[in-house]
Amino acid sequence: MAFEPPERLVRALAETSDDGDAAWRERLPGLVEEALGACGAAPERVHAPGGRSSVVVLVRLADDVPAVLKLAPPSAAPQAEALALERWEGWGACRLLDRPAPGALLLERLRPDVSLRSLAQAKALLEAADTLRKLWVEPPAENGLPTVAERTAAQAATLEAAPGMYRPLVDAALAARTALLAGPPEELLLHGAYGQGKVLAGDRAPWLAVGPSPVTGERAYDLARLGLDRVEDLVGADTGGSTSRRRLSRLADSLDVDRERLHAWTVFRAVYGGVAALRRGQRAMGEALLEYAGWL
Repeated sequence: MAFEPPERLVRALAETSDDGDAAWRERLPGLVEEALGACGAAPERVHAPGGRSSVVVLVRLADDVPAVLKLAPPSAAPQAEALALERWEGWGACRLLDRPAPGALLLERLRPDVSLRSLAQAKALLEAADTLRKLWVEPPAENGLPTVAERTAAQAATLEAAPGMYRPLVDAALAARTALLAGPPEELLLHGAYGQGKVLAGDRAPWLAVGPSPVTGERAYDLARLGLDRVEDLVGADTGGSTSRRRLSRLADSLDVDRERLHAWTVFRAVYGGVAALRRGQRAMGEALLEYAGWL
């Protein structure tokens, strides 16, 4: 197979200053061949546009079973994803079939082009909440996963360095994080990056989660990311503010999550996401997230 990494991944790797990721990018064609050989898989095609933190190759195993070979750089912590998938054992998430090489995961093949984003918003949120509920379990015994406090510490440092024009929102986000971490009520396994685009159609179950960036902590942190989905549509609507607040309330009630904690984590994740997007040059998304945070 003539291998070319997806352009989205190439751009994302170019934005990072991580030397390990740069070295991984240079070695990627050889890493793909090594992993294919280790699991005895025949490649079909590279999934595009793919994500910003991994390359996904659609493959066939020796018994003609379709599967997915996923390779990620060191910064994406593929070993953490493997821990989470092993803990879920296919319950609410795709199955991990093998770890054929360092940084490589052999996964159950879902329908990579059909996510919850293909559904109407109300139906998508209902299905997303039902799937997310299944993922909230006790962390794996071999728990080398970061906590929410650890994950958000670097994000808080980024916010501290944000330009002064965003200071009111940044200060509100940082204050919310401090208050939330003063007494975290839960220590569960969380997806960490859950959104409608991370839930794909499957055969053994209608919808299954993929692409976790797992952490341990409280459910409100995980649910906050789902509350940010399709934020560009909300910002473009005349009733975006009231719709956003109602959406969070419905999500909290449907999953028995504290409304105030969900609201606070959503503010933090929206402000951090907005500042990070602006730093990457994604002005429209950054401004949409910050406007959303302002409504809350």
